Amino acid sequence: MHANDRSLVGQEVAGYFIEDIVGKGGMAVVYLALDPRLSRRVALKILNPVLSVDDRFRQRFILESRTVASIEHPNIIPIYEANTDADGVLYIAMRYVDGLDLRRLINDRGPLPLGQANQIFAQVAAALDAAHAHDLIHRDVKPANILLAGDHVYLTDFGITKHRTSISGLTQTDQFIGTPRYMSPEQINKEHIDGRADQYALACVVYEALAGRLPFQRDNDIALLWAHLAEQPTPLSQMRPELPPQVDAVMARALAKSPERRYPNCSAFVTALRDAISGGLPEAVPVAAAFPARRRGTGRTGRGSRLPVIAATITAAVAALVLVVLVVVSQRGESWARYQSTPAAPLSFEYPEGWTVRTHEDLFALASPRAADFESLFVSGAGADWTNVAPIITEEPDSATGVYVQLSDTLSTTATDVQMKAMLEGLLPGKIDVSGPVPEQAGDAPATRYLGSLTDRESGARLGFVGYVVEREPKPLLLLYFCARNTCDDTTQARVRQSVRLS
Repeated sequence: MHANDRSLVGQEVAGYFIEDIVGKGGMAVVYLALDPRLSRRVALKILNPVLSVDDRFRQRFILESRTVASIEHPNIIPIYEANTDADGVLYIAMRYVDGLDLRRLINDRGPLPLGQANQIFAQVAAALDAAHAHDLIHRDVKPANILLAGDHVYLTDFGITKHRTSISGLTQTDQFIGTPRYMSPEQINKEHIDGRADQYALACVVYEALAGRLPFQRDNDIALLWAHLAEQPTPLSQMRPELPPQVDAVMARALAKSPERRYPNCSAFVTALRDAISGGLPEAVPVAAAFPARRRGTGRTGRGSRLPVIAATITAAVAALVLVVLVVVSQRGESWARYQSTPAAPLSFEYPEGWTVRTHEDLFALASPRAADFESLFVSGAGADWTNVAPIITEEPDSATGVYVQLSDTLSTTATDVQMKAMLEGLLPGKIDVSGPVPEQAGDAPATRYLGSLTDRESGARLGFVGYVVEREPKPLLLLYFCARNTCDDTTQARVRQSVRLS
């Protein structure tokens, strides 16, 4: 028997009379079928016969499908039966819902109204949390598995689930369980997974429903999987201007590369999203701005009002002169080298000759006295282990400095500090604090400057940074100078910034 063959229409399979095909995927075909025993129509899902040869998969499929059937929840599609037929092919019979799925709704109507989206995803989150409470992980949350019956929402396709204690990834038949467009980093890496993997997938679906496009769109699955591992999507507030910037912070947390950075459950995520959309408080309060807003005039005129302006001008001129003198003095007796452009970092910049340069494949470039240690830190992103660099920060602070460069199409030179925090949380290691923005020049290119810090949540080890988002086509560029001090706005940083030349 071939599960993808229309010849089954009109035939009997496992006591069900098949009437039509209603859905098809790489792993299964869903039929509209009649159960003559109870005179009701069902959705009969027949899995690809290739899966049936995996005894462990078959046993798990039947056991966990029956576990799902035992969960009484209004937003989980009721399962009537899960078994194998006389030929050993796996099938699952469930309630047939005569309505749209979310995939069709998005395709037909584009981005959803905010009220409708809130209503849909609150129900999906409730279904997922109920499954997670029974130690089941869906692993394939996507629009096609969200069924809409009027205002009521069903989450379906729980027939291929996974217990939280098992390891994600490939079956013995070498097939991924999941859909690359919505797959969490830990699932891609075949690591231990829990309900937060479903939360990541749900966040991808939310992004698509609100933006009308996927968070990551690539030409092939390999590039797509890599994007889930290493890139950040464009902030939703840029895709849909009526959304407040608080939404970006909520989405960044739910889409964090590390599960530990996400919300404790799916309902907490959609609740935070609803509150952000309705104008609630920001997801995270950024550190106090390092550059206070310039006070506007009060309407006073005359000599008295000009004195503060004159004093401020003199102060700024003196500060600039001091900076120039410090740069000149610091450069005496110190040799500098120049980083040459690479695909990972298409620019050149100067750095102290005693530093080591590392270009990590096509991902980023780094120059530092301890380049190997900091390369390992930055390549790990949000879930980085700071064990090796924490002693350097505390015992050798002069060595805990460097320059980090990365291209990313999620960066923006017009981002607020809240938006920038969300963008950096997936790119950089540790807890992110950031303030700004301030218009600036990085060598010969316009840039936006941000001050901030990276902090290890476990040890409390901290690196400050001065970061620049540099305008460049087709992708903006992040230039980050980091150090183990409260402020990194020093003469080395100034020379690095002034020496930048884009390629």
